[in-house]
Amino acid sequence: MVDWKNPPRLFIPGPVKVNDDVLQQLARPTLAHRGKEYAQLHSETVDMLKKILFTEQNVFLSTSSASGIWEAAIRNCVAPDETVLCTMCGAFSDKWAAVAKSCGRKVEELKVDWGKPILPEMLDEKLAAGKYAAVTLVHNETSTGLTNPVREISEMMKEKYPDVLVFVDSVSGMVGLPMHFDELGWDVAFASVQKAFAIPPGFAVAVVSDRAIEKSKNIPGRGYYFNFELWAKSAEKSQTLVTPSVQHIMALNYQCKKILAEGIENVWDRHKQMGDFVRSWAKEKFALFCDEKYASNTLTAVKNTRSINVAETISAVQQKHNTIFGNGYGKLKEQTFRIAHMGDITLDDLKELLGWLDEENG
Repeated sequence: MVDWKNPPRLFIPGPVKVNDDVLQQLARPTLAHRGKEYAQLHSETVDMLKKILFTEQNVFLSTSSASGIWEAAIRNCVAPDETVLCTMCGAFSDKWAAVAKSCGRKVEELKVDWGKPILPEMLDEKLAAGKYAAVTLVHNETSTGLTNPVREISEMMKEKYPDVLVFVDSVSGMVGLPMHFDELGWDVAFASVQKAFAIPPGFAVAVVSDRAIEKSKNIPGRGYYFNFELWAKSAEKSQTLVTPSVQHIMALNYQCKKILAEGIENVWDRHKQMGDFVRSWAKEKFALFCDEKYASNTLTAVKNTRSINVAETISAVQQKHNTIFGNGYGKLKEQTFRIAHMGDITLDDLKELLGWLDEENG
């Protein structure tokens, strides 16, 4: 049984550790979600997110996991007779392609081995066929600890394929990794709050371009809950389409204030310092799963070159220190293990965790 007075510290790649001051925001009295006090909270939160994400376009607050925005992007912005090109480099980019197919859309795949990046030249070669309405990208692949070169990809696409919409899953990237939404020319980008925002799960942030909303107005069968056009109409009144998790928005508001006070560039640099530290340890003790050039600053997938029993090590660290890190995901279980270094995790936290791992495995 979980000791709720002393819950385990989480270094899994989400949900990550949530600090007490953030949890206290979730315990605040609720607000009427159609009242003026809520509208003020909503408006203030969205305005801060626009600064953090460098956009003057639409920021939506969704009471859902980010997986819902996979479906929203496809159903709102790709017509049934259009084709979407899904780039696939790990478990979650693979799942997004499966979701696109489940929405009845025509899907073509650009697939590389897990741990390998999607490169601009690969995408260029596929897009040259001229038959795609949109592309799906994963900013930061949580299953492999890889950050795709999204800036280089975006620059290529803006120059050569400006009419192709760009959808970006930034679930474990947003806030922890640089994102300049408008400058990159993206159309949909989104994240769950249990990653670098360091808030309990159950809520997502989505950035949607004006042109994506305009296109959505002519797409049939968009549904209701994730309908971008309806979201935009509600957002004009500083509201959400459906009843939101008000307490999540309170916590998001609180975290945004902290991020802006620290400075978003400083937040990115802090994540890089933590990433550098964990990578240095991983290279000395094991190896990195992906090429270091593309290694993530929000989580590290360590290649289990010493064939340790990862599950037993996780169990031992939890029993002795009430702390949990992550096994490999899916087919990478026991072949890798994953350590999160995002949100409110600190360098001192990581030093402590890695010291315990050294105690277990030398």
